[in-house]
Amino acid sequence: MAIDAPPRVDAVIITAPSLPPSPADAAFSIIYLDPRILKTAPRLDDALSQIPGFSLYRRLSSAGANPTTEGVTLRGIAGSAASRALVTQDGVPQNDPFGGWVIFNSLPPASLADITVVRGAGAGPYGAGALTGVIALKSIPARAGDWLIDASAGELGQEHLTGLGTVASGPILATFSASADHSDGWDPIRQGRGPADDNLTLTDWNASGRFAADLGRASAALRISAFEEYQDSGLVGESSRERGGSLSLSAAAAPAPGVLGWRAQAWLIASDLANSSYSVSAHQATDSLADNEYATPALGAGANAALRAVWTTTTLEAGLDARFDGGEDRENLGPVDGVLTQNRRAGGETFVGGAYLDFTRQIGRLLLTANGRADAWETFLGHDLQGPIGGAPTLDLRTPDRGGVTPTGRLGARWDVNDTTWLRAALYSGFRPPTLNELFRPYRVGNVVTLNNTALSPETLYGAEAGLGGQGGALRWSATGFFNRLMDPVTNVTLHAGPYRDPLAGYIPTGGSVLERENVGAVDAYGVEGDARWSLSQAVDARGAISLTHARVDGGSAAAQLTGLRPAETPAIVATAGLDARLFPRLTLTLDARYEGQRFVDDRNTLPLAPSTVADARLDWTVTRTVTLYVAAANLFNLAVQENNVAGGPISYGPPRAVTFGVRIAGGASS
Repeated sequence: MAIDAPPRVDAVIITAPSLPPSPADAAFSIIYLDPRILKTAPRLDDALSQIPGFSLYRRLSSAGANPTTEGVTLRGIAGSAASRALVTQDGVPQNDPFGGWVIFNSLPPASLADITVVRGAGAGPYGAGALTGVIALKSIPARAGDWLIDASAGELGQEHLTGLGTVASGPILATFSASADHSDGWDPIRQGRGPADDNLTLTDWNASGRFAADLGRASAALRISAFEEYQDSGLVGESSRERGGSLSLSAAAAPAPGVLGWRAQAWLIASDLANSSYSVSAHQATDSLADNEYATPALGAGANAALRAVWTTTTLEAGLDARFDGGEDRENLGPVDGVLTQNRRAGGETFVGGAYLDFTRQIGRLLLTANGRADAWETFLGHDLQGPIGGAPTLDLRTPDRGGVTPTGRLGARWDVNDTTWLRAALYSGFRPPTLNELFRPYRVGNVVTLNNTALSPETLYGAEAGLGGQGGALRWSATGFFNRLMDPVTNVTLHAGPYRDPLAGYIPTGGSVLERENVGAVDAYGVEGDARWSLSQAVDARGAISLTHARVDGGSAAAQLTGLRPAETPAIVATAGLDARLFPRLTLTLDARYEGQRFVDDRNTLPLAPSTVADARLDWTVTRTVTLYVAAANLFNLAVQENNVAGGPISYGPPRAVTFGVRIAGGASS
């Protein structure tokens, strides 16, 4: 007698609450990161580095970079520690509320499903900060019973552990994730090392919980996260520590003909940076404490909402968003014979809020889209209190409140020539108000001191682009030409070269310098970008991409000496290539390579970094349906990659080749 099997019940899946992708996206330069890169990348910025045009303010990745250098930009328009691109997770901004940088170690790739990168000003529905584009992270869907453990260890004392799991409680699916890393680091100085030099090390952890519920036509999710990272920064005694957390609530419902779609979000983000800086003597013989930034508490809060209506050929969306950031830099400085004598507390608050209207119409093979928005911005409660440590302030500076309204928008069109080829063109603008870090916090790297500037104005960008692409058979490709003009860019401008004595920073020796953040004229950047993907066979996929950008500063009257020079930390060429090959049914090889042309560390283009090439490789062996063993080699050919160049000091280098071994165990409905 046959026994009937129990009926199959499909797993309940809840995705992050959001509106569906807008049809307007097809008119703009958008690239989707291959999920396989996310699965194998040790860090999020390593995965994003496969997109040409993506760069951090410094070459060094989050494996050793100071948190304050993890500013993001796209298209190589001009690097900035404050980020000229907006990073979001499920629509919630991830840029630090005080400095605008992104703590990539707080965003483990294992918790993400995919990444969409909008290149060019994404002001439209994204708002302030999307000056050179948007990096939109999407969390993995919540599916009851899914779980993952990934552990690895290897050279440079590297240790990594990630855990993720989803459980059901009534109508709620709760997804918990956590990861931790440690690295003994590496010596960044290859020639000219002195007793003052030390390794770059890293210890970090992050944890999050997401509680999602299906509400019928709508869905909602509450997300809580926390992180901390600690680094030794390359000089004896010098270190940094960044910690923080976030709370966000999102809800959304997809539109349908005759039924409005909507999205609503609110969030809180808290962060705190501690950072010590040391001055260095000749030949790296000794170093001494020059500044102790013992706390930088900051709080960001925001909300956004949108309504979307769809008809057969038309989509109309209206929305608004608002963000508030407040924080204070607290530091001891003013060294006298190696002892800090002064205390400084400086900070303030900023607000930016805007509204937009987005219209898209499909007319046969032609897509037309238009967006207009206006944002009000304000900086207020600025203050700078200074005095002897343990004593009353002897200086009390109050910064006048400032504000304004900035209109932005974008226009786009796409024509599908046939079923395999398309053409498109777009015009756009965007803006970014200065961060609290730029307005109120000075900083020091070795013997280079950069001062804050409370008079900074917002940056604005105007651009145009045109592209074409296609998909046929085994090949998918696209190419885009673009021109951008960045107005009033915030740039670190050299004021004094050492030897020089700064009233607060103290003595700056020969080879050192004093800079100040200033709005400098404009940056003109034009170039081309292209990418392609080939399915060479059922077992082999290849990918390649390139970005060529000619960027030059127009210093105007504020900094005429910079006119005609390349913006600091801006490479002219970036190219990437990758290969995914199933060598045997259970053995897979992944290869990734990135080439970056020369860039300059400083505004005057006197401190170059040589072109660099880095190749990574990974082998995955599927032992069972749930267990995979892997071995990975970063910087496979052990090439020297220059990552910093300081006048009068040695050149710093990125990590050498490092091999790690790991195991990935996954279970549940999706395994």
